[in-house]
Order: sequence, then structure tokens, then C-alpha cells
Amino acid sequence: MEMTVNPYPLHPECPDLRRLADNPAEALLRAEADIVAAESAAEADRYRRLEEIEEAQQDGRGVTRRTFVAGAAATATALATAQFVTTSASFAATKTGTLIHVFLYGGLDGLSLVAPASDPVLTKARPDLLLGEDSLALARGFKLTSAFAPLEKWLKAGQLGFVPAASDPRLSRSHFQAADACNLGGLPGETGGRGWLDSLVDALGKGTAFRSVGIGSTLPRSLVGVNGAISLNSVGDLRLNGDDKFRAATEKAIRGLFTGINHPVEEAVIEGMGALATAQKLAAKPYAAAEGVEYRGVGNSFKQLAQLIKGGANVRVATVGMGGYDTHENQGTREGGQLWRRLNELAAAMAAFFTDLGDQAADVTIMVSSEFGRRVASNGGGTDHGHGGVVTVLSGRKLASSLLGTWNGLDKLDSGDVPEYNNMFNVYGSVAQGRFGLTNAEVDKIFPRQKFTPVKIYA
Repeated sequence: MEMTVNPYPLHPECPDLRRLADNPAEALLRAEADIVAAESAAEADRYRRLEEIEEAQQDGRGVTRRTFVAGAAATATALATAQFVTTSASFAATKTGTLIHVFLYGGLDGLSLVAPASDPVLTKARPDLLLGEDSLALARGFKLTSAFAPLEKWLKAGQLGFVPAASDPRLSRSHFQAADACNLGGLPGETGGRGWLDSLVDALGKGTAFRSVGIGSTLPRSLVGVNGAISLNSVGDLRLNGDDKFRAATEKAIRGLFTGINHPVEEAVIEGMGALATAQKLAAKPYAAAEGVEYRGVGNSFKQLAQLIKGGANVRVATVGMGGYDTHENQGTREGGQLWRRLNELAAAMAAFFTDLGDQAADVTIMVSSEFGRRVASNGGGTDHGHGGVVTVLSGRKLASSLLGTWNGLDKLDSGDVPEYNNMFNVYGSVAQGRFGLTNAEVDKIFPRQKFTPVKIYA
């Protein structure tokens, strides 16, 4: 004997619910919206009659639709708001530009990205991991891996720069602890578990629902907080959950339930629906990048951001993650090597992105960092966890130099690591400050328990 389970256990006497949607939650939501609409219309009609009868008395016994719907719609709040509260935001952004933080998970060996040329310490400590003769020249006697050749155009234009020896005393050699601290802007107890980019959003003022975006299946720690960042793999993924054939009716029902209710959730729902409408509009036709631009690998994440930015979504802060930088063995610093290929993929993606943006790239800054650097000495094919990493900056604005911050050489290592000459969070804050025109006091609020000391990043 087969047993049939009723998908609408709360309303067994209402088989008509099935015609509203195949999904019980959506069916109930639409039924609630229909009831509210009907009762609201009846209440409005009653109110008009009362006004006619009691106009002379002016006793104010009428009930407005706003107060009625506020009560009637409350029962549907749990069904309708879950998808929208995370997209809560206001419009009319006050600060312009976009900052994209690219985080390289695994611990990038900064000395395989940029290094002082012909340095005797490096020649002795890592003869198998020196940069090749095809390296690109940087300021102050440094050289850049040839893997970053796709960005040579922006290097020559003064828009690509590197901050070496960047770290913080709070960073350990643990991937989890160091990555967590880098994304939070300090230790969890200092930040309350709130990401530094979410704190930055506070300083940027009001913006669209897309002002804070994480590209990926999960929201990075840097965006966790109170400002409702959106996490997505692609622009087309942002849509109302449920049955495709009923989706338009569901959107209409939600708008009907949560418009004019004088409740805080109203703003969140309206703006969430606005975000959905924007995403649907952008995803309605295949994205066409600028002529000659091809996105590969991690470039597909940048492609989503290009679609949002060029589509007018007003992205203020965004994140992209990239793994594969834990190079204990087979590091391959020179052309064709494992690390060289990862860096080349990243550089090609950044170059494609800036080319695709065209003139709009003037308002964009990309900052690339990792949880820590690696040991100066080779372990015989790779490098182990260390400190003193590198922060990369590619900006539509001209930078102060191709080599930024302080560099005092490798004569005195820090327990075998590159010394911390530039505090990582001072670098983060300086990049954000120059991008958005923040005051020192505003940056201080982003990184708790740290007195901000600016690092000269921009020209």
C-alpha cells in the first residue's frame, strides 16, 4: 500500500493551494498576499463609508491601510524576509569608487613575487628559487616576477605597486588563525568577529544593495558583519528561490505584503527586490566583455564584478579568493613552475578586468594579499610558513612608486623570516583611505585596538 504525504499539512481543507505553487511555502505566501489584498481593499472601502458618515463628527475612527496591513502581514514575515535581510542597504552612495580585496589562500611566498635584485642573502638562502633574468624592473633595485608580465602596461603607467615586508605581530604561522586575523583586521576578540571590509562600509555611507559583494559560494570573513553583503558565484545566481513558473507571482505577493507596512523589514524587502531586479536585468542576456578580453580561471570571478560595475550596480567593496599558494614543495618560481603559473593566472585576470572596465577602471583599486609570507630559506624545493608577505596594489589612480612602504633589507632576519617593515593593517587602511578619501579617524574605527599610521600608497 502506498502512503501519500500531504505537502500542505496546515491547510488540508484547501486543495486550491496546489494551483498557486508546487512549493508549499510559496503557495502559503501567495495565499496570504491574496487574503491581505482582499481584506485591505474591503477595509479601504469600509473606511471610505465611515468617512462619509462621520465626516461631520471628525472623530478619527478610521483605520488606515498602513496600520491594517502592518498587522495582517506580520504572520508572513518569517516566510518572506529570509532572502532579503542580507541585501539590506540604502541608495545614493556618498563615497565613490570600488575597492576589491583579492585574498591568496595558503600563504604567498612574497620573495617569489618581488625581491631585491642580486641580493647576497637570497642567493645563499634560496639559490633554487631566485627570480629569472626575464624579471621586470621595479623601483629601489627590486624586480618583479615575469609571471606578472600581463600587467606591464599598468606598471609602466605607474598604477601597479608592491608593499614588501608586510605583516602584523598578531599573525601566527597557522593558516586558519592568520587568515582569520587578516580578514577581520585583528583578533576575533578585538573585532567582535566583524570583518574589516564590513567596518569599512560604515565609513562609505549609504549605497545600493550591491555595495558589498563577495564572489564565491560562501561569504568571506572580511565581509561578515551588519551591512548585509551579498555572496554569489555569478550574477545569474542571484534570484528568488522557488518554482520558475511561479516566480513572478511570488515577487508580486512579496511586494504586496511588505509595501506600506511601516515596519523596518519593509526597506530590506524593497531593496532586496531591487537587487533581484538588477541582477535579473544584467543576467537577461549573456555578458559581452570588451573586444579582445578573455577571462580564464580566477578571471571568471573578476568577470562577475565587471558585469556588476559596468551594469551600474554601484559596487563599493568586493572580494575574490584564490587558493593554491601553500608551496611547501615543487614551488617553481620561474616560468612554467607551479607558483609562477598561479601568479600568471592572477595577473592575466587582473589585466583582463582592467581592460574590460575601460574608463571605469579609473575608479577601481585592487589590493592583493595573503595570510602570511614564507621563510627566506628554501626547504629544498619549496618554502615553509613565515612572515613578511607582500601586498599588491593595482589602481586606476597613479601610485607613489612601484615599490611602496619601508624596506630596510634582509641583513637582519626575524627568526629566518622577512622582518615586518610595514604593518599589514596600516597598508590595508592606507589603500582604503586613498581610494575613498577617508580621514585617519575613520580608518581607526575600521581596525580596533590599532593606531593607524598611514603608508604612502598614492601619488
